[in-house]
Amino acid sequence: MVRHDLIERIRTRLDELNRSERKVADVILADPAAATGMSIASLAQAASVSEPTVNRFCRNFEAKGYPDFKIQLAQSLAGGTPYVSQAVEPDDGAEAYSGKIFGATIAALDLASREVAPERIERMVDYLIQAKQIHFFGLGASGAVAQDAQHKFFRFNLPVSAYIDVLMQRMVASACHTGDVVVVLSYTGRTRELVDIAALARENGAVVLGITAPDSPLSRQCTETLAVSAPEDTDHYMPMTSRMVQLALIDVLATGVTLRRGEDFLHHLKKIKDSLRSTRYSVDE
Repeated sequence: MVRHDLIERIRTRLDELNRSERKVADVILADPAAATGMSIASLAQAASVSEPTVNRFCRNFEAKGYPDFKIQLAQSLAGGTPYVSQAVEPDDGAEAYSGKIFGATIAALDLASREVAPERIERMVDYLIQAKQIHFFGLGASGAVAQDAQHKFFRFNLPVSAYIDVLMQRMVASACHTGDVVVVLSYTGRTRELVDIAALARENGAVVLGITAPDSPLSRQCTETLAVSAPEDTDHYMPMTSRMVQLALIDVLATGVTLRRGEDFLHHLKKIKDSLRSTRYSVDE
């Protein structure tokens, strides 16, 4: 769970920290906003300590590592603007809110890259490479990611579709067969309709892959999941970092499928790219 009182907890625990960790705390407390933009190497240098010391400091405050700590630190600086972003304040100027949004996105992607399990990626690529057809399901912000996935995966010479309407998803799930793969995208994994639809698709023989929250109702209905938790409260704020993590994971899976197809498949991809040449002005025009 995200802790919004992180700065206060650092202040109250200063006496408990060893000398090196105290140096890290002093740098952070001197300018918390600047610390949210520092790399682990920069913070270590500013505090005159090693990078492992910074990581140890972060874990002392219930963070999974430095990227997670930076996200918590950014969120503790802001009460948030409801229905916009918990990373920004209502009176932030363009420079402030731009920096916060980019910083939160970079930190979330960094955290996701460390959390995602390579063996799960391999297993999901195994299912995708063997699919007779692939359906991508998503709602709201995840619906846009499902459509992006269709744009990536149609290149693989197999039927690919994206559905962002619950009734269409239900009908497609009921018509699934063995050999079909359904990829369900949901940041929270708590949307009732998607959980029911995932169960329906599996009942009809489909492999169901989830890109969703760990230990969520949706994850329990999936054959395999990529469970990455971006610390974003989408019940009260506009989905931002979570959507970017989903898009990155779709790119990871598409890359895995491409590499599995081997060098002979590259000619097919080139053919698709070449088909667009006549639709564009040249760089010199």
